[in-house]
Amino acid sequence: MIQIGENAPDFTLPRTDNGSGEAELTLSALRGQTVVLYFYPRDDTPGCTTEALDFTRLGAEFAAAGAVVVGISKDSPAKHEKFCAKHGLGVVLVSDEGSDTCERYGTWVEKSMYGKTSMGIARSTVLIDAAGVVRQVWPKVKVAGHAAEVLEAVRGLA
Repeated sequence: MIQIGENAPDFTLPRTDNGSGEAELTLSALRGQTVVLYFYPRDDTPGCTTEALDFTRLGAEFAAAGAVVVGISKDSPAKHEKFCAKHGLGVVLVSDEGSDTCERYGTWVEKSMYGKTSMGIARSTVLIDAAGVVRQVWPKVKVAGHAAEVLEAVRGLA
């Protein structure tokens, strides 16, 4: 997992439109703003939907605190668009289909379920300050209350 104090690895990935008219998001283009990167396993599953809805519900407060919230999974841009439309999501979602960004952030891990192992995204969040430095990391996130906890950390950076 990426460590506090490291420079956040840059990336350019396909993104949901969210009215921006942009097809890609480049992390370094967000310098000057606080960035919340939340990594999640898959669109439209119960935990991932709850997490996305929680970040959406607090979106105005994140914006008021100078933060941009970005969700990352391996789902395709088309699947992200359907997920956003179905649930009225206001967060930006980016597609890391090749898992390169997940690997560089240390969220692409071996998982075990019902005795079978496979590779997948560990639900985790990384808080990046306006200079592009990792300020906080939440590995193995539990969804309930997480977005509010991240918001408090964002406010603490000010």
